[in-house]
Amino acid sequence: MRQFVLPDLGEGLEEAEIVNWYVNEGDHVVTDQPLVSVETDKAVVEVPSPSSGRILHLFGAKGDVVKVGAPLVEFAEGPEQDTGTIVGELGPGEPAAAAATLSRRAAGEKGQVFPAVRALARKLDVDLDLVEATGPDGTITRADVERAAKSLPQSGPAELLRGLRRAMAQRMTAAHAEIVPAGVTDEADIDDWPTGEDVTIRLVRAIAVACKAEPALNCWYNSGAGERRLFDRIDLGIAVDTGGGLIVPVLRNVAERDVSDLRTGLDRMRADAVARAIPPGELRGATITLSNFGMIGGRFASLIVVPPQVAIIGAGRITQGVVAYRGQPAVRRVLPLSLTFDHRVVTGGEAARFLVALKADLEQIS
Repeated sequence: MRQFVLPDLGEGLEEAEIVNWYVNEGDHVVTDQPLVSVETDKAVVEVPSPSSGRILHLFGAKGDVVKVGAPLVEFAEGPEQDTGTIVGELGPGEPAAAAATLSRRAAGEKGQVFPAVRALARKLDVDLDLVEATGPDGTITRADVERAAKSLPQSGPAELLRGLRRAMAQRMTAAHAEIVPAGVTDEADIDDWPTGEDVTIRLVRAIAVACKAEPALNCWYNSGAGERRLFDRIDLGIAVDTGGGLIVPVLRNVAERDVSDLRTGLDRMRADAVARAIPPGELRGATITLSNFGMIGGRFASLIVVPPQVAIIGAGRITQGVVAYRGQPAVRRVLPLSLTFDHRVVTGGEAARFLVALKADLEQIS
């Protein structure tokens, strides 16, 4: 007998969630036949069989989270242990994403809980991990449990984070632990734009201009080695809001593509993101990221930089505002801009110059 383990999916991940099995115990499979689909933090990926054989046992059911290197399938014949294969490859110099373990206790470990209080919590169906302790040395009291129980009817049942939302929680925790964020904001006067101007395309083009004016933000930083890597090519991550969570596919080589090609690429990328059909390779390698959150609402934002990138640009909701125009106050359409950068690598001057170039390009008539 031999085992096939969950392989390295080529995304620097440590685990994946089983979405669907395509085979059953006792089935005979052939090499490269899909065995199972699993959900990573970005996409649903099919895992193929490494060889032909009869399946003796399946490990895990739909919804189970499996660690990389843990067994997926046991075959009835063959060598005792299979070390797994690699699905996809990491590009040269591409760092693995940091994996973070979430704690439900934001303030650290609780103090002692007396047996009578534990019994009361069980009776009232209260999770002690979610109770705010007010007793001495962090002890949870009966009053704490009763107060928590009163708030339960006002909320829905506890929901285990899965798929995109679980991965988002992990990545944001890791980013918060590593990045030293700083931010600058400004507004671009876009009142002279032609009617029907494509806002996202203008932002993409302006980011390309700003990256050429200040290359320090189109960069990866390897904190372990203390090295940064500047890029000539601009591969722009585009944050897409889906029903299942946030996904960030990559629009490649944006500085060298015309408007029509960029719009076609954006439309296809957004449709694939919503359908969770983006190949894993199109979710890796962004050198800088855009969040056009203003399509939903909000003016300015404190954005999260995800390593190894060092910067993210946010575009807020376009509004009318009073600005100085040709020496006089005037009501004009303005686009709020937010820039968050990793201050370990990017200086305030570099960030400000980037934002100046971004704004100047957006304020051009065409």
